Amino acid sequence: MSVRRLLLIVLALCLIAVLVVAATLLTVRQYLDSPLSLPDDAVVVDIEPGMPLQLIASRLADNGYLSWPRAMVLWARWQGFDRRIRSGEYALEAGQTPRTLMALLMSGRVVQYPVTFVEGWTVRQALEHLWRLDNINPQLQGMSNDDIHSALQISLPALEGSLFPDTYFYTKGTSDVAILQRANQRLQQVLTEEWQQRADGLPYESPWQALIMASIIERESGYKAEKRDIAGVFVRRLQSGMRLQSDPTVIYGMGSSYDGVIYRSDLNTTTAYNTYRINGLPPTPIALAGRDSIHASMQPKKGTALYFVSRGDGSHQFSDTLEQHNSAVQRYLRGGAENENN
Repeated sequence: MSVRRLLLIVLALCLIAVLVVAATLLTVRQYLDSPLSLPDDAVVVDIEPGMPLQLIASRLADNGYLSWPRAMVLWARWQGFDRRIRSGEYALEAGQTPRTLMALLMSGRVVQYPVTFVEGWTVRQALEHLWRLDNINPQLQGMSNDDIHSALQISLPALEGSLFPDTYFYTKGTSDVAILQRANQRLQQVLTEEWQQRADGLPYESPWQALIMASIIERESGYKAEKRDIAGVFVRRLQSGMRLQSDPTVIYGMGSSYDGVIYRSDLNTTTAYNTYRINGLPPTPIALAGRDSIHASMQPKKGTALYFVSRGDGSHQFSDTLEQHNSAVQRYLRGGAENENN
């Protein structure tokens, strides 16, 4: 075989090799930008700490999501992406490609789960709701409120009312401690902000007392437009030496014995929370107070009303005198309900 012929063969083989490599690279590139075989609903994959890319790709392939796992693994290793994967749960959505999948796994944008603490809940209701959720690490479950208060290192005097009602987001494995501390920090922030802007002459010795008032307002009405009116009534009662006579405080003091109805005997039973029997504020909040109620406690509406009664539609009728209040009770409650006698 001549040298010329040998060179032609070598050149031909090199050309074929180049074409094969080019075709392979083009195929890989097209694959990297092709959608994964995902269902319409988002798929959540859990990447454990230290999990190798080879295992991740293998599991995705086993589930039918990834058709050419080796191509993605080799490309990612060549780019150095395999060393930058972050652990956690990731949501894969329709339209995701191997290229965007790797970007997601390196981003740390893990699945966030919501937990909502509702305005007006007791702290025990909030805790029970939290512990029913998936993916929570319950470190405090089974503990008393006092022990939880200590474990969270809350600076306020009691656990009740010390969480801000809002929606919080967490990742898989987050502890209840972490979520509750965030809710307490948010409460402290809002309480401090409102306290710094409070009206003059309020009958509170501390932000804690204002929070107690806010919790009563929260339980008295969910109607935002009249929270400051209710706050005004209670502030004027405190300033004039009257008792608050708030039914929600009676209910809270009754605990599990409350069956949905307040009887005259309940109003006459002395508890630390029965504001028909005690002077001033109860010792702790009775519920989680939202910002509107906290604001209302710090900025009560000026006026002369000392009484209010439910109209039955969520709003209240306010009265200056007991005579006017009794007439309103007859009008809206038809003289039947003792559990609205504010």
